[in-house]
Amino acid sequence: MKTVSLARTTSTDPDFRILVNQLDADLRDRNGAMMDIYDQHNVIEKIDTVVIAYVDNQPAGCGCFKWYDDEAVEVKRMFVRPDARGKGISKMVLTELETWAHSLGYKYTVLETGEKQVEALSLYPKSGYAPIPKYGPYVDLPDSICFRKAL
Repeated sequence: MKTVSLARTTSTDPDFRILVNQLDADLRDRNGAMMDIYDQHNVIEKIDTVVIAYVDNQPAGCGCFKWYDDEAVEVKRMFVRPDARGKGISKMVLTELETWAHSLGYKYTVLETGEKQVEALSLYPKSGYAPIPKYGPYVDLPDSICFRKAL
């Protein structure tokens, strides 16, 4: 039986960097040259709110959030390695991020995903996220889909 554990960390964590590199490669495979536009919105500066999922002590998935406004955080860089998918890891990471944001006093989460991220488009509505109009840098990007959830 595989053991899944979660760790709260920062964007400087080497395991997070490895997973983000895998995420970027996955997005490039799915979206091709369109990622030239999206990459500028996926730059991770210093973030102190990162969650990494480990399967048998190996990094298997991640996510983070950053300040969006005084009431909300934006969920970013959600990813689970292909060989670890289908085990509920993305839901565990998302729930941990939401719990963390709520404990810091935030009332909402917002996020953006692309129409080719079919796993995300399944996860978010099942996790209580409702579609919202595109926001911020995603307003004019045709493949963006934005969501919000009350915590």
